[in-house]
Order: sequence, then structure tokens, then C-alpha cells
Amino acid sequence: MVNLWTDLETGPDAPETIHAVVECLKGDRNKYEYDKDIPGMVLDRVLHSNVHYPHDYGFIPQCYYDDGDPFDVLVLVEDGTFPGCVIEVRPVALMGMDDDGEQDDKVIAVPVEDPRFDHIEDLEDIPQQERDEITEFFETYKNLEAGKEVETLGWEDKQAAHDAIEHAQELYEEQFG
Repeated sequence: MVNLWTDLETGPDAPETIHAVVECLKGDRNKYEYDKDIPGMVLDRVLHSNVHYPHDYGFIPQCYYDDGDPFDVLVLVEDGTFPGCVIEVRPVALMGMDDDGEQDDKVIAVPVEDPRFDHIEDLEDIPQQERDEITEFFETYKNLEAGKEVETLGWEDKQAAHDAIEHAQELYEEQFG
């Protein structure tokens, strides 16, 4: 069986084009996580707050981030896919986040094969309302979980996302190479 985190390459042309492995679905409250030891998707928890994922959410293969987890990616989609779906995406922005004192940034990406997102190339192409909704989700989704503190740290452009992906690839290589 293929391990989607360790066996799948980061992307065909990383950091310009990467793979996103979907864990959580747009419109859902279930927090699935990929368990690399199984390997497979497990239900980590149901979000305690009455919110839902604004878009498909998952991780980038062979990328390890400062929080000690695979690097997170939020894929702007019209319709949710399914847990374990691999999507070829273009990173377009980076949202900074602190989760319980750990740097837990999110790459924001668009599907390569969806023409509805062809016009989104960089941060300024994402409508402000969309950015506000994503920020609101990540600021509130853990509010009802005891002892959890999350702070969003603002938005950065495509180049920052590329730099963060390269950093995450280096951390992965150092840790698991």
C-alpha cells in the first residue's frame, strides 16, 4: 500500500505545482487525519464549534513543518472531494497561524485542473471576503476545545508560500531523509 505522506512526491514541479492530499472536506465538521502508520484516514475528532471547513483541507506530501506535523494546505474548491483524494494544485498564498504556541501556517492553493480558478495566481486574486471567511474559520474552529488557543497572523503572497514549501521539504529531508 502506498503511504501518501512518504511515498508520494511533493509535486510534479514543486513548489510551483504540488500535490495536496485531502483529509477534511469543504462543508464538513469531521476532522480526519492521515495516519502514516496505518496508512490511512482516521477520524481525529468532530469540530467542537458549530463551524465547517470552508474548503478541502489536508497536507503536502514529503513536507514537514515547524509544528512537527505534515505541512497543511487548504485547497479552494467549488465542491468537496473525499478523504485521501490527491489533487494537483498551485500554491497562491500563505496564511500565518500560531496554534498553541507553534507555527502552523497554511498554504492556500487552487486545483490545476479546475478552470474556475485559473484567474487566481497570487494573494491579491483571492477575494477579500474569501480571505476573511478562511481567517474567521481558523480563528474560531477550536474555541470550544478546552485549553486550545489559535491566532491567525495574516496573509502572505505566492512567493512566501513557495518559500515555506521549500522550508518544509528541507525539514522533511532532515527529519526523515
